[in-house]
Amino acid sequence: MIQTRAERETLEADMLAPYASLSAKSHGRACPEQHGSPRTAFQRDRDRIVNSKSFRRLEYKTQVFVNGTADHYRTRLTHTLEVDSVGRTLARAQRVNEDLTAAISLAHDIGHSPFGHCGERALNELMAEHGGFDHNVQSCRWVEVLEEEFPDFNGLNLTWEVRAGLRKHVSREPDAELDGRAIGPHQSVEAQIADVADDITYQAHDVQDGLEAGLLTADGLEDLELWQRALDRVRSEFPKCPPKRLVPTAVRKLFTLQIEDVLERAAKQVAIASLDSPEAVMAHPERIVDFSPSMREMLQPFRKVLFDQMYFHPAVESANEEAVEKMRLLFNHYLDHPMHMGTKALGRMKESGPMRTVCDYVSGFTDRYAIEECSRHGLA
Repeated sequence: MIQTRAERETLEADMLAPYASLSAKSHGRACPEQHGSPRTAFQRDRDRIVNSKSFRRLEYKTQVFVNGTADHYRTRLTHTLEVDSVGRTLARAQRVNEDLTAAISLAHDIGHSPFGHCGERALNELMAEHGGFDHNVQSCRWVEVLEEEFPDFNGLNLTWEVRAGLRKHVSREPDAELDGRAIGPHQSVEAQIADVADDITYQAHDVQDGLEAGLLTADGLEDLELWQRALDRVRSEFPKCPPKRLVPTAVRKLFTLQIEDVLERAAKQVAIASLDSPEAVMAHPERIVDFSPSMREMLQPFRKVLFDQMYFHPAVESANEEAVEKMRLLFNHYLDHPMHMGTKALGRMKESGPMRTVCDYVSGFTDRYAIEECSRHGLA
């Protein structure tokens, strides 16, 4: 028998925790819509994100290594899908809204520029006197303004809960609001889960990419307590694990250790707090979903190794900076020759101004399209 939307909403109310975000109690969309779909509001949001052009472009955007360096390295898209997977696991375990968590997780990086964090820094420098550039804010611009797929509105017209969940940096500001409603000092539990899932994912999977690239070595990680705990878990559960499979299995245990820690801490937080609504979660003195102090202590040196030996490794920095220089050339080229931009971008020039329009245009590029555009305009 087909499950109706009303039945699904009833199921949410019966099964989810009292502080979970319920589809039937969403604060709605900026542009009201008729709702004839069997999907809940958050399921529709998730599907709109997955079917958007900005989501599809993540396939060719850098995570750590410039896209095309090797077939097995993660892209911004595979990273996003991994965040979605971890987020769903955490949401299901905590009995909160899995669909809302998925929507936030899937949209959290669609505002990223080409060439990873190096590209983001370059755009922020270029836009320093014009509001700067932040990929979280840019994700909101894509879902609220820049996508042009629907006949009645710009953007994807997502629910308030998803839009609020994407504003993780803004929510930390005093008295932060969206459409007149508070979005802080902490976010909904689903948004907190998406945020932690992002950290868990890059802290585990970026290690795997670094090991495969030869920038990290298992011997170089052996002094890190978190890595040793992962290895100990593997040896305990799989005493006959073949040596060649020890490292990839340990990477998976990095996920397990972090997820277990987050769930244990969340259970303790819920046990001592009286949380009867999403608003109670947001107003709570501490985050409900976070790493424990002991896990944070282990993660600090772990992250330092990632930054020192991988993200800022000369080979990675050199490749990224070379690519980012092409983006800088493109940015200035479009300022001087705006007619070389697409018609949609030109249509926003009057409202957004030349700097923001060019920023929107260039930030939406994939790595390979940016390189192709440089060649086409003789900038390479």
